[in-house]
Amino acid sequence: MKQLVSALLLTLVSLPCMADFTVPGNGKVGYPTGAEKPFEFGFAWQAETGQFSIGSKSYEMDLPESYSVALTLSKDDSKVWVQEFTPGFIESFEWQIGEHLVSLKKKQFSQPVKGDYVLTLNGIDYFLARNNISITITFNQQGVEDVKLDGVTKDMGTKQ
Repeated sequence: MKQLVSALLLTLVSLPCMADFTVPGNGKVGYPTGAEKPFEFGFAWQAETGQFSIGSKSYEMDLPESYSVALTLSKDDSKVWVQEFTPGFIESFEWQIGEHLVSLKKKQFSQPVKGDYVLTLNGIDYFLARNNISITITFNQQGVEDVKLDGVTKDMGTKQ
């Protein structure tokens, strides 16, 4: 009986720790010059202190339902800007956020597509449908629940 009470107390004391998570967000950006640079942009939650980390910054707040990363296409459709990844324009990126992989690459197609870009989420290709795209990360107590794209259209058979 004493062991049962001890196990129960240990479980209750460790419950707040179960709600904590750290989701690394490792990636690399490709510049128009051809240079590549690694970056890190992940998320972390500490339930006991109410601290949520976005990239390298930490905030005292409740666990948010989601966070959106904006991808903005330049006026000439030749490059993109993602504030969270780098201060300037880029041509491509790969970002591993937890179990999800998001990448943006240029590719020539037989039919014209916006910026000649393909945005890929977990192996599924999408085309940019407008100049502002959202990558929305939703959270639960265990970490990243889902990643969704807004402002894109699914691949419609224009792959070469």
